[in-house]
Amino acid sequence: MNSTPSTILPPLLVDTRTAARLLSISPRTLWSLTRQGDMPVIRIGRAVRYDVAALSRWVAEATAKLQKGDPR
Repeated sequence: MNSTPSTILPPLLVDTRTAARLLSISPRTLWSLTRQGDMPVIRIGRAVRYDVAALSRWVAEATAKLQKGDPR
């Protein structure tokens, strides 16, 4: 057995509540964005999960659009 402590990695996927908290929006708003196809989502069986890296990219893209004057 290895006696070195294991490294704890951050989650790759998060649930709806955690994703909404990361984005500082309500879960209802997140669901609306997801249903509209604006927010990337991963479905594993009945579970809905959000890729943390994809959330970061979505924020960067949304920020770039706002800077260009595109409201969407």
